[in-house]
Amino acid sequence: MLERDNILDLALTRLDEAARHLQIDGDVLERLKYPRETTKVRLTIRMDDGSRKSFLAWRCRYDDTRGPTKGGIRFHPEATVEEVETLAFWMTFKCAVMDLPYGGGKGAVRVDPRSLSKAELERLSRAYVQAFSRIIGPDRDIPAPDVYTNAMIMGWMADEYSTIVGQSVPAVITGKPIALGGSLGREDATARGGYYLVSRLARDLGLDGRMRVAVQGFGNAGQFIAKLLAADGHRIVAVSDSRGAVYHPEGLDLDALLRAKDTGQPVTAIAGQGGVKPLAPEDLVAVDCDLLVPAALENMVHEGNAERVRARVVLELANGPVTPEADRILEARKVVILPDILANAGGVTVSYFEWVQNRQGFYWPVEEVHQRLKALMEREGSKVWAIARERQVSPRTAAYIHALSRLAGAIEAHGTQQFFTS
Repeated sequence: MLERDNILDLALTRLDEAARHLQIDGDVLERLKYPRETTKVRLTIRMDDGSRKSFLAWRCRYDDTRGPTKGGIRFHPEATVEEVETLAFWMTFKCAVMDLPYGGGKGAVRVDPRSLSKAELERLSRAYVQAFSRIIGPDRDIPAPDVYTNAMIMGWMADEYSTIVGQSVPAVITGKPIALGGSLGREDATARGGYYLVSRLARDLGLDGRMRVAVQGFGNAGQFIAKLLAADGHRIVAVSDSRGAVYHPEGLDLDALLRAKDTGQPVTAIAGQGGVKPLAPEDLVAVDCDLLVPAALENMVHEGNAERVRARVVLELANGPVTPEADRILEARKVVILPDILANAGGVTVSYFEWVQNRQGFYWPVEEVHQRLKALMEREGSKVWAIARERQVSPRTAAYIHALSRLAGAIEAHGTQQFFTS
């Protein structure tokens, strides 16, 4: 695994690679190589036992050239400022790939939320908004859920912001409960976007038959992508979570897996049933399959295990699950990677739909949300695939070229060195 303190530098190599394929002004790269602002605070809350405890927290607004910044808030015991800035960088490009009127942002609290009571979790969530109330706003920076945060936490945060400003402002945060202004279709949006993408490109990818699928990370996105693909008749042959993995070449019993997760058990709870074999979590990447879906954390496929990947296509539902070194290894082996800034953009796209609905005060049926998401994923996926074929580059580089061309147009519209010196 790679150290977290160099992930931003690694992420920026994608920017440099894309820039080599475009004629853009140096001002653009200077603007995009550094975050616009990163704020660090200490959140101090009263614990249930009467003591006080402090937690480190950040909010990064990477770039707002194309609109207010947008990005999730994660609660994680290993969160770092470098990770937050890298995720905000990826969000900048993700929004540009999808042509959303947003820049990229991200936030985090260094905490293990499982160690907190529900009341402590609410206090921490509200403390985050109190600390960053001057940073966030419906026209400035719009948070959303991420790792170990959910709709209820977003509801607490939106309520706290409304209390601070003295009026209801549902558009300040997305991913809220439906009853508090959330959008239908948000819960499975990340997975559904990836599903629409791989379905649209299946023939081009040579995956138009019955696929064997391995899902790394059986959380929200992993469970939904498994259900969507299984409903189309594809076989889910392997899944993993933080405690183990299971494999069956003829397909796993998805209902049994979901029942186990719903009752707090690991996926290995079904090992031994009907020939299901247990695996070490790190061995999932080596499973013989057509489609590998990393749906957990960053850097899960790296230089040390990329040679073991046997899938023909990798669908990145997690952010940054494949390192640049692994990218090169997989590309040399003709493994196609559908990159995170496109493949998992369904989440931010439906967050955008929620923001639009909040501002309009008019809410769409779930069928309309799905239809709009499908149209955008297919449109931008087709454009990225066309760039990849035309320029003979990987889909990842094509996605960054696509996003960078939009970002460059916006940055250059403010004037460049050539403009001011001509």
